This record gives sequence, structure tokens and C-alpha cells, in this order.
Amino acid sequence: MNRRGELEEKVAIVTGGNSGIGRSISELFSQEGAKVVIADMQEGEVAQNIVKQGGSAKFVKTDVRNSSQVQKLVDACVSEFGGIDVVCNNAGVGQNQPVSDTTEEDWDRIVDTNLKSVFLVSKYAVPRMVNRQEGVIVNTSSQLGLTALPGRGAYCASKAGVILLTRVLALEYAKYGIRVNCVCPGPIQTPMLEFTHNQEADPAESRRNIISRVPLARIGMPDEIAQAVLFLASKRSSYITGQHIVVDGGYVIL
Repeated sequence: MNRRGELEEKVAIVTGGNSGIGRSISELFSQEGAKVVIADMQEGEVAQNIVKQGGSAKFVKTDVRNSSQVQKLVDACVSEFGGIDVVCNNAGVGQNQPVSDTTEEDWDRIVDTNLKSVFLVSKYAVPRMVNRQEGVIVNTSSQLGLTALPGRGAYCASKAGVILLTRVLALEYAKYGIRVNCVCPGPIQTPMLEFTHNQEADPAESRRNIISRVPLARIGMPDEIAQAVLFLASKRSSYITGQHIVVDGGYVIL
């Protein structure tokens, strides 16, 4: 008997889907039967590779901070695959500078990418779900949305905002059968984390310092976050909404 995927015939949008955590989510969703629309500023081969492997995927170059581009993303998804079942708001950028050194432009770039994008994509995707009386949104926050770290003022603020926006969306749209949750990754082996290390005078020491904060004593992998996202996107979490799941090796319990 052929295995039926957990997202069989579902249509999913994944923002920031060409690298890091987003790439793992896009690939796992496809393996579980979803038709995946990948939104990213950077070109990539994820959608092409999914199609080559027999899946269904489309790449839509999108600046998720831009309202008109987000509308075009949602319209393209509906036009290509007939609707939207799952939205994964994953696009994000990092930061490594104290508040006094953060320019207004840097603040806007970080907050708009990490938080405003969740608002915009949800704003335009939710009406499509309301029409169908069902849907799932999974947002990517961070363990730094729950705890502070010097040099991450805008990042922490934006990721904390994602958690509260998740709860508001869950309350507003539960009556339409729409569930909204978020994941809070800890330090994960991604290009963003490598960039953060490389901004330090001693990247190797920076890496050791991060690992020292994690009870499980290692940096996580993107697929470990993707598995948590899949759980929240699937029927296995059918009675869960408005929640955040922390996947951080124990970082926030110290």
C-alpha cells in the first residue's frame, strides 16, 4: 500500500522557502504530498528540484514586506493550484548590533521582514481560507521572542511580536476553522546563523558560546524545525491553536 502523505493534495505557501529552515519546510511539505508555492527574494532551485522529483511546486519572487507583491503571491498560488490550505510565514533576517548602533533603516528592515510580513501574508491569505472554512497558518518566531539577548533588540522585538500576532489571529479566525500557531526555533544551522558567527571577531568562539547556552549541547538542524512545522500544519494538531512550540534544545529553560 502506498503511504499517504500528511499534507496530501494540500496547497502550501512557504515564505523564505529557498534556504535554511524554509528550504527544509518546503521539501518536507512536498514529501508529505503538498503542492508548494515558495516565496523568496532570492532565486533558488528548490521548486525546480521538487518538480524534478515528481512533486508540484512554484517559485514566486516576493518581497514579503511589500503589500502588492504579497497580493500577487497569494493570487499566483490560487491561480496555479486552486486555493490555499497552509501558510508558513517563515521569512526572516537576523541582527547583531546593540540598540544604540541600530539605524532606523535597520530597525525597519528587521521588523518589516520578520513581523510585518506575517501580517501581510496572513491578511491576504486568510480570506481565501475563510471562503473554504478551513486552513492553517504556522509562523516562525524564535526562542529570542521569549528571552532577551544583547545585540538583538529589533530581532527580539519582532519575534515577540510574531507570538502575540499568532494568538490574535488564532482568536479572530477560529470560528472559520482556521488554526494559527508558531514555532520558536533555537540556534539552527542555517546561513543566517553562519552570518551571525562571521560578524564576530572569533567565529569559532561565537559558535562555542551559543552551544554553551543549549542544554542539549548542540546546534539544531533545519529539518528538526520542519518536523515541528509539519506537526502544526497537519491533522495531528487539529485541536491546537494560538500556541507556540519551542524547539531550541532547552535554551529558554536555563
